[in-house]
Amino acid sequence: RCRAGFGLASAVNFTAKLLTGEAFSFSSLKGTTIRDYTQMNELHQRFAGKGLVILGVPCNQFGHQENCKNEEILLSLKYVRPGNGFEPKFQLLEKVDVNGKDAHPLFTFLKESLPFPFDEPATLMTDPKFIIWSPVCRSDVAWNFEKFLIGPDGAPFRRYSRKFLTSDIEGDIKTLLNQAN
Repeated sequence: RCRAGFGLASAVNFTAKLLTGEAFSFSSLKGTTIRDYTQMNELHQRFAGKGLVILGVPCNQFGHQENCKNEEILLSLKYVRPGNGFEPKFQLLEKVDVNGKDAHPLFTFLKESLPFPFDEPATLMTDPKFIIWSPVCRSDVAWNFEKFLIGPDGAPFRRYSRKFLTSDIEGDIKTLLNQAN
């Protein structure tokens, strides 16, 4: 079933676990604006003081590219990819599924609210051998680094394809931050 029929109008109704194992309630983000590694750090540095919260959500559903255990992800980022001592300045959640019957409820909600990326509405998984979930839906996240921007009210604002540069989200971030003030 591709549509979960969420009666929820806000992303703040969900929870997930941080890599530290602690529970993370999206309700703590009410009043803030949510949203490839170095660009996320740059956006965090520029806008965290103004209310931007960036959450990275590791997922192993795309070519098994995130095959580390949760406790290995930060070391992998630091020493492998992107490497060179990289440390995320933003929060990383535990690995979750974003597609299929085991998708995290937040992603089911986000995909229902924003069924496709605004910059690439015809985007689909390009190689069927990488589809490892069921059911497959038109609104599925197509690959790593697809991004969702959520407004300060918790309403999903815009979905961006993996090809859309993370740094180019800045204009939309500014718009939402200005609306919040």
